Amino acid sequence: MDNLNKKVLIIAYSFPPAGGPGVQRTTKFVKYLRNYGWEPVVLTRDANNMPLKDETFLKDIPEGVRVIRTKAWDLTCGTGITGLAGKFIARKILIPDSERLWELFSRKVAEKAIENHDIQVIYTTSLPYSSHLMGIHLKEKYPQISWVADFRDEWTNNPYILDNPYNPIRMNIEKRMEKRVLQTADYLITNTPVMLKNFIEKNPDIPGLKDKFCVIPNGYDPDDFKQIKIHEPKNDKFTITYTGSFYGRRKPDLFFDAIMELIAENRINKEKICIKLIGNFKSDRIAQLLEERNLTGIVNIYPYMEHDECVKNMVSSDCLLLIEGAGPGAEAFYTGKIFEYMVAARPILAMIPEKGAAAQLIKETSTGLISDCSDVETTKNNIVKLYTAWLNGTSIYNPNVNEIKKYERNNLTASLAKVFDHVLEKAVSKPID
Repeated sequence: MDNLNKKVLIIAYSFPPAGGPGVQRTTKFVKYLRNYGWEPVVLTRDANNMPLKDETFLKDIPEGVRVIRTKAWDLTCGTGITGLAGKFIARKILIPDSERLWELFSRKVAEKAIENHDIQVIYTTSLPYSSHLMGIHLKEKYPQISWVADFRDEWTNNPYILDNPYNPIRMNIEKRMEKRVLQTADYLITNTPVMLKNFIEKNPDIPGLKDKFCVIPNGYDPDDFKQIKIHEPKNDKFTITYTGSFYGRRKPDLFFDAIMELIAENRINKEKICIKLIGNFKSDRIAQLLEERNLTGIVNIYPYMEHDECVKNMVSSDCLLLIEGAGPGAEAFYTGKIFEYMVAARPILAMIPEKGAAAQLIKETSTGLISDCSDVETTKNNIVKLYTAWLNGTSIYNPNVNEIKKYERNNLTASLAKVFDHVLEKAVSKPID
């Protein structure tokens, strides 16, 4: 088939100018797919009332790529009584998520895109899981077109659902939805080996599931670092930077405990340490934690930054903080920022499940020091190691560069293109490298 004729419809609710971590995976795939003979056509939401915007991501969209935008139908953006009612409907009634209205009202647009652009493959990505329901609809309407479903996170086995389960009726509905996606899609992707293992083990009744499932991890884009000089920073204070958010199990409490105890034990100097939190936080909650531990003035809270500015803060830090909570399902995933942490050439200070996917990645790439998320003593020792190296003007950072390069976005897009080629040509017997 002529490479110019290979087209994929990418259904992604989160897409530039939206900000946040979930945007980058799809954006970078779109950026590099043409390198491998695939022309993307993107169906996404409109740019109105986005909770986070980051227009720097727009530069990654190649010129001429068709982006089709439809109304988001976001009920959570209203104010007053209308807003409260909208939030209730979005969170309690719409199943599987608040984006279900967007999915339902965008189906006709997706059908038109398939017919007008000679689409050969459909690609859906979650979150939201509603995008996969659109995949089911389109596969049933166009059975001759291959459908690839990408799970950035697990669904019913997601740690945040496990901690806050829905009522039994809703959980059963979502489990049936999930199973239909797994059964109907021609191919399935997830981003860690542990997630893949979980999907297969929890669905033993789906024949051939393992044979149509692969891992394509998140990664980093070297272009995001081209204009930024990466060097050993010379900060007046030992600077620890965290980017992202805190929610659910992901909390800074034990990290703050570690800092408080180290100061009390005179193992670090209160006047020589600076902690930056960059992202979306409940500032009043963090302020309370800091006041309780007498850390006010040490920790600085910054709102969400555009991606370029956030990267600049990463590379100018002395170490980068990674926090994940423990509990069922926690070992399965790592956040997308871990890859940018690795390429920022700063050591990672990780409080994460010791046997999880993130810990394994850090060990393989030799990019940081790990303590279990509940192990305050080991966390303290790791902080002291990094702090002492900073005081002495030395470095304990010795990354495995070859391992890190495996996660370049261009290379990962090559893997995705292989999946598209595989399903397009129906080469079931031909393994994907």
